[in-house]
Amino acid sequence: MKIALWFIIILMVSYSVAFSISLWKDKNKSGAIVIMAFALFILIAPYFVLMK
Repeated sequence: MKIALWFIIILMVSYSVAFSISLWKDKNKSGAIVIMAFALFILIAPYFVLMK
C-alpha cells in the first residue's frame, strides 16, 4: 500500500515540476517558484505523516 501511495506522490511531484518549468519559460517566475515550493511540500509532507 505504501508503494502505491509513493507512486501517486511521485506522479504529483513530476506533474508539478513540469508545470513549474512551463511557467518559468512563459516568464511567470513568481508562479514557478511557488509551484516548485508546493511540489517540495508534496514530496516532504507524506514522509512525516505516513512514516511515523
